[in-house]
Amino acid sequence: MHVAIPLYPRYTALDVVGPYTVLAFAPGVTVTMVAAEPGPVVDDRGTMAITATASFAELSRPDMIVVPGGAGTRAALADAALVGWIALAHQYTRWTTSVCAGSFLLGAAGLLAGRRATSHWGWVDGLRAFDAEPVRERVVRDDRIITSAGVSAGVDMALTLLAEATDVPTAHAVQLAIEYEPDPPFDAGSPVNAPAPLREAALALIN
Repeated sequence: MHVAIPLYPRYTALDVVGPYTVLAFAPGVTVTMVAAEPGPVVDDRGTMAITATASFAELSRPDMIVVPGGAGTRAALADAALVGWIALAHQYTRWTTSVCAGSFLLGAAGLLAGRRATSHWGWVDGLRAFDAEPVRERVVRDDRIITSAGVSAGVDMALTLLAEATDVPTAHAVQLAIEYEPDPPFDAGSPVNAPAPLREAALALIN
């Protein structure tokens, strides 16, 4: 199975690295970073770069795509090469997926009309602009399109996909290999019970 993760300026690193780590550990899975042109692409903190080893043109028919989000997503919505590649690749994928605001790029590619989809809690309602039905869940599946909520939810999505693409024991083995057993020191990872000042502070960090 060949997975392609498209990079664009100011993506969020964990949106890329989380799913990459889960999928790349699995036997028989190849993960390739793609961009308009091969080379390093800088993340939304401006301090980390991941190298795309193939261009969109070189990998137009992957089995799966994982579209990351990030502070650069808004600008990327106008990137015809990126959005066009997503629309083209979707014609051939077994799964088309996104992490966080990457779902907005799926929407821009015309893939979410009439579908249930999710994104980061701060922006999920904006998916209505693409005629999608916003859903506040960590991983949302609608046929072969799978979207995940903010940043860390990409790991959950990748494990979900891995179980289907291979089998549950393989997904379990990868989960154990990466020791993914969330036990955060604070109960502050959801906006449901967070006070308004905390929600505002969190959004200020990523806008």
